[in-house]
Amino acid sequence: MTGTTSPPSGLRDFYENPAVPVASGDGRTLRQARLLADALGEPGQVILDIGCGDGTAAATAATVLAGHRLVGVDWSQDALRRARPRMGLVVRGELEHGGLPLADGCADAVLFSEILEHLVDPDQALDELRRVLRPGGHLMLSTPNLAAWYNRALLLAGVQPVFSEVSLRGIHGRPGSEVVGHLRLYTARALRSFLAASGFDDVRITGAPFHGVPRALRLLDRAACAVPGAASILLAHARRR
Repeated sequence: MTGTTSPPSGLRDFYENPAVPVASGDGRTLRQARLLADALGEPGQVILDIGCGDGTAAATAATVLAGHRLVGVDWSQDALRRARPRMGLVVRGELEHGGLPLADGCADAVLFSEILEHLVDPDQALDELRRVLRPGGHLMLSTPNLAAWYNRALLLAGVQPVFSEVSLRGIHGRPGSEVVGHLRLYTARALRSFLAASGFDDVRITGAPFHGVPRALRLLDRAACAVPGAASILLAHARRR
């Protein structure tokens, strides 16, 4: 997914490249959408999908979030052009340079999926997410886990962890072949602390599997979700203070 903080020119060109992956797998999307649907309860609530990219994930989540109003937000005009047929209502906006073109407290919930790890200034981004959420509104965030079970083993062996990147031009020193522009990585403990310091309460973190895990290891990856601190993907649900 493309982000909503307009990056420096080099990163902007990278994220606008159609070859850069924009989706993180239906499994994670559906798991996150179910958690949010359970938290929201009554239909008719406004959900902002901030960093909606081409709308693929939103279209998948919509099957679970039926009855709610899902609005896509992204800084990329090309992404929004592709998202519009899938989502209907989309808005161009950035998390910095004046903020999102949205009123204070306009949303009941924010979906922020696989965006945090791409941001130059995550502090300002969370300030803006908090601003557009109503008091008590829901933040549903997902991000890769630096302390995923296989990353712990890789680090012990002196290998660069999965999800981390040292270049936008290629993969160096770690498994995998796709460059996706990750700038920051979090453990469950760090993410919980960061959200609390950014004005969110009742932070709950669960785990989700990673679609890129080799087939032979997927059963183990799903089992690791029982211990969120070791899961591949961190799913955080928090309430605006």
